[in-house]
Amino acid sequence: MAFLGILVETSMNVAFPTLMKQMHVSLNTVQWITTGYLLTVALLMITSAFLKQRFKNKQLFVAAALAFILGDLICALATNFPILLIGRLIQAGCAGLAIPLMFNIVVESVPRSRLGFYMGMAGLILMIAPASGPTFGGIMVYLANWRMIFWSTMPVEIIILVLGLGGIKQFSPVQQVKFNWGQFLLLAVAFISFTLGLNSVSTAGALSWEFLGGVGLALVAIWGYIALAKHSEHQLLKLEIFKNPVFTYSFFAYFILQFCNIGINFALPNYAQIVVGATSLIGGLMLLPGSLITAILQPWFGHLLDEHGARLPILMGSTLFLIAALVFTIFGRHLSIVVISVMYIVFSIGRSMAFSNTLTNGLKEVDMSQRADANAIYNTGQQFAGSIGTTILAALMSVVKVSGMSYAHETAIGSQLAFGLILILSVVNFGFYAIVFRYQKNDK
Repeated sequence: MAFLGILVETSMNVAFPTLMKQMHVSLNTVQWITTGYLLTVALLMITSAFLKQRFKNKQLFVAAALAFILGDLICALATNFPILLIGRLIQAGCAGLAIPLMFNIVVESVPRSRLGFYMGMAGLILMIAPASGPTFGGIMVYLANWRMIFWSTMPVEIIILVLGLGGIKQFSPVQQVKFNWGQFLLLAVAFISFTLGLNSVSTAGALSWEFLGGVGLALVAIWGYIALAKHSEHQLLKLEIFKNPVFTYSFFAYFILQFCNIGINFALPNYAQIVVGATSLIGGLMLLPGSLITAILQPWFGHLLDEHGARLPILMGSTLFLIAALVFTIFGRHLSIVVISVMYIVFSIGRSMAFSNTLTNGLKEVDMSQRADANAIYNTGQQFAGSIGTTILAALMSVVKVSGMSYAHETAIGSQLAFGLILILSVVNFGFYAIVFRYQKNDK
């Protein structure tokens, strides 16, 4: 269920050029099909620690399935962009509930000595599903149209629901805990206003009231949450976890890796169609080799951590990630389908090797009593990172406007700026990992 919920996050990316024509919207607007989905998932994940305490695993599983099916139906029948967006926001409930549920079950039922392997298997979902989305979407669009993305996943979700009713088990008792609406609303305001502010950069500029107001409101809301949470017995996201430097800087690196992953899974299919002139099928299929190879290697990535510690796979993966980002940046205006496909393999392997082990390494440093809260923070950050990654890369790809220059050429220059940002962030991550391994006494 988690795989399917994440698969449809990015499956619509290859249909953006078609949706822009059919529904008469810009790239900055249509990207909300992905950004809005990810933002909704992030907001739900804020509540995951509360939901784990309050509801049984099977109840959360059923709610996730019903959200997916209802959202699927609305999207498949949508006649305009607002209805399609509403369907996507409802459908996001599936990933928002299923992903934390998956990780909580793994953490509760797997011994520490094998946690790397099994977290790697769970992390496989987070690696492969968003990368497979454009391929799946491209095939559906080629065979029929973008609506087939939703019609084809609906019966699969129904089968998953039936199987899960007999397979999902309970590992801890539920409690009658209260939900803090004030804290949730402050975090929701912060996430939404920050994303809207970033989305306005390409149209209104970095000095506009839309951008500065959005970011300013987000900062005020975060300050309000911190002030409120300090005096509350029930925090949605427990801030004291960030006193652990290994957890904190691992989280920052994890955030950057997901930002780049979802961002580039948005950028590359659109680059292929707009700049290279490829079909939606090719735009999706070119990411498939990287996705398949990473899927095969993912358990090995976790095994490396179990056998050699976190330093080896994290630094090796980060190096491959940096090399791919460097090539994308240097040749950003003149990438071919073959070059994109080959370098995406390098990018995907490196990013996945670092990503899953960064999560596992960070969670190992947290007491068992704080694991659910730490998991909620990681999962919330992961989805929010994907949301703003899509927003910022879409803004950079659209920011170049030169009189007399073709839309394809403008997008190529904007894409090079987007790849350059990923390169800078890949360098920043080495700094975060240096801090992590300076504080960590034992990385096994």
